[in-house]
Amino acid sequence: MPNIKIFSGSSHQDLSQKIADRLGLELGRVVTKKFSNQETCVEIGESVRGEDVYIVQSGCGEINDNLMELLIMINACKIASACRVTAVIPCFPYARQDKKDKVRICVHWSRAPISAKLVANMLSVAGADHIITMDLHASQIQGFFDIPVDNLYAEPAVLKWIRENIAEWKTCTIVSPDAGGAKRVTSIADRLNVDFALIHKERKKANEVDRMVLVGDVKDKVAILVDDMADTCGTICHAADKLLSAGATKVYAILTHGIFSGPAISRINNACFEAVVVTNTIPQEEKIRHCPKIQVIDISMILAEAIRRTHNGESVSYLFSHVPL
Repeated sequence: MPNIKIFSGSSHQDLSQKIADRLGLELGRVVTKKFSNQETCVEIGESVRGEDVYIVQSGCGEINDNLMELLIMINACKIASACRVTAVIPCFPYARQDKKDKVRICVHWSRAPISAKLVANMLSVAGADHIITMDLHASQIQGFFDIPVDNLYAEPAVLKWIRENIAEWKTCTIVSPDAGGAKRVTSIADRLNVDFALIHKERKKANEVDRMVLVGDVKDKVAILVDDMADTCGTICHAADKLLSAGATKVYAILTHGIFSGPAISRINNACFEAVVVTNTIPQEEKIRHCPKIQVIDISMILAEAIRRTHNGESVSYLFSHVPL
């Protein structure tokens, strides 16, 4: 693959290396450091003039520092005469802040920002020509950009894992932990030709679920909770308890982005899950050491194939419901 360079930010170098290995490429040289006042400094260690540049940086860890590092890397490559700069962002930062909050008190409107739109503007202004990301929390975020955005899906990898690791998958029920994920679970249930259910949840405030209502039947079945991300894991742990009380024999959780902040790990350890399966859009090595229930699906092949097709001018939109894994 001539005229292509792949650089890794500091957020997830293991995933970047796997992507480069699948493409048969070496990661480009880049040095990242901080000055004593905590300003980020990035030095690109090789020429990118006329090259098709891909920068892999996930929205995890020290999110604000990593976002700033990505912006500086994009701009450094752009002003060094790169032909095209593509930001590969497996987990898009600030994706949950995609709209203004609901009205709080009758006549007083929320003054909350739409931070996902702000991040989109920052990436464009920094010089990004193209964005590749995975399982956006809200698909309308693609409309925040004036540049092409490829929103890839982990669904093929999820289907493969279910078929290979759950013996009773042909009689299981796919469950969404909230109404917003109904489209996601119905797609997976249709591909597996099984039933689906959803849980309606009500929140009093962020990261705190007040009440849950199960819509569907899971009695004497294996229940598989599917969601795009889990942060403090209050929702999926409450959902697992609800499914067991409704008669489910086993409960699995499959998530694209396992953020697992705050009390998440202790909640999973104390919950009734057979396994909590996540993709490696976010590093999980440290979490796995503290929680043996966590299992990881490698999605580097999907991202590598998206990069290859983008570089060769091929369609990416058709790929990710048909990708051979």
